[in-house]
Amino acid sequence: MSQEVRVLGVGMTRFTKPADGEPYEIMAEQAIRAALADAGIGYDQVQQAFASYVFGDSACGQVALYRLGMTGIPVVNVNNNCSSGSSALLLARQAVLSGLAECALAVGFEQMRPGALGAVWDDRTSPLLLMEDRLEHIMPGVIPAPNAHRLFGAAAAAYIAASGADPALFARVAVKSRRHAGNNPLAVFRNPITVEEVMASPLIFPPWLRRLEACPPSCGAAAAIVCSEPFARRHGGERSVRILAQAMSTDRDARNDNPIDLAGAQMTRSAARQAYEQAGIGPEDVPVIELHDCFTSNEVISYEGLGLCSAAGAEQLVDDGDNTYGGRWVINPSGGLMSKGHPLGATGLAQCHELVTQLRGRADARQVPGARLALQHNLGLGGACVVTIYAA
Repeated sequence: MSQEVRVLGVGMTRFTKPADGEPYEIMAEQAIRAALADAGIGYDQVQQAFASYVFGDSACGQVALYRLGMTGIPVVNVNNNCSSGSSALLLARQAVLSGLAECALAVGFEQMRPGALGAVWDDRTSPLLLMEDRLEHIMPGVIPAPNAHRLFGAAAAAYIAASGADPALFARVAVKSRRHAGNNPLAVFRNPITVEEVMASPLIFPPWLRRLEACPPSCGAAAAIVCSEPFARRHGGERSVRILAQAMSTDRDARNDNPIDLAGAQMTRSAARQAYEQAGIGPEDVPVIELHDCFTSNEVISYEGLGLCSAAGAEQLVDDGDNTYGGRWVINPSGGLMSKGHPLGATGLAQCHELVTQLRGRADARQVPGARLALQHNLGLGGACVVTIYAA
């Protein structure tokens, strides 16, 4: 279980609005073929596969993979809400760590519909019921809204109340994300926006959560080839990237009275602590981060959860420019979920794609100078959080 695991190849489609998306199996095939080409291997060398998606019937992974060939390998379908992609990556890594496979594939895809996320199976218990019930207990009469809007909107309000920060903090994060996306040809939204435009956009959950502070529904796919160090060496993997550490955490206490923790901050702290301990490093050692900014409020509260600032310290971090180029960290150089897009099953693997590209020094105009370590944070309510640390 101590052998080194590497990312040998990555591939990704351009993320799009739902109206512009292709069928999920076509997007997945494109991402897989790109990852195989990047790794310099054939599909016949993949020994196990893990396919992540949220909106789809059982065995969609097989539908996508069979387009490349029916080789008889194990195919596991993974649905862990918004952290599905990194959950698939974690399982692929575990397969290699265990010695059951030398080479495994993680692929994520999503063919989304327009509009806010809603339950598909509304005739049974919601996976967010515990969090929703607790939120109702904390904030009686909380207004009706989609679950994610309620939870992350309540977290935004709680953060502003606890920190005393200017609510424009969330808008400033959105502006930064869009500026970064301007250098990413695979992102959905690349045109710059201003703080004034964000603050003038409609409220989706009062008092502070606005439309331009929420990620868009998106379509897309991403894939990664994960392998042992000897496999990488045999296949000319000089550009392969090490997975230095990885940890998954789930919720601890549904009785928690902090809306910020109901939105996943508690899971973030736990997974980050474990990953830093495994890697033997601290947050100060990681210059580039892809974190789960499904709403700007989640980026802000994740700064503390990942150890980038103290409690209520996010506003100072942003004031100092420590979340962008020239600062201590470059956070979401891809544009993040806010601007790159958030096709749920693909998100974690798109983060992997970005960080592998950064550590190879091939990110062009968005390259973080001298990046040798990178951190990925992928969160799904319900819940699961995966933190992965990569090394060049």
